[in-house]
Amino acid sequence: QVQLVESGGGLVQAGGSLRLSCTASGSIFSISTMGWYRQAPGKERELVARVDGGGNRNYAGFVNGRFTISRDDAKKTVDLEMNSLKPEDTAVYYCSLQTPWDSYSWGQGTQVTVSS
Repeated sequence: QVQLVESGGGLVQAGGSLRLSCTASGSIFSISTMGWYRQAPGKERELVARVDGGGNRNYAGFVNGRFTISRDDAKKTVDLEMNSLKPEDTAVYYCSLQTPWDSYSWGQGTQVTVSS
């Protein structure tokens, strides 16, 4: 019913920037909360940022002002602009869609690698 496709990952040096994009299918995008999560090897998946249908944003503490999440309901996309990247940001980044009834859909993930 819902399909999420991420793009924009890659290899970047510490201090660099990347913009991740996620495109969603389906008819419930505008009432859903969109998020970016990440998972590093050997670690649990963790929230990076989220934005709800009203445009309210939340970020994990480690973001520390470096990232910005945004959504475009007309295009059914959500982006994550990442600046001042650190090696510890290296992970697979996943796009998520959370419905008002708390079901989740996930993208396949895109690799972000930050070298020192």
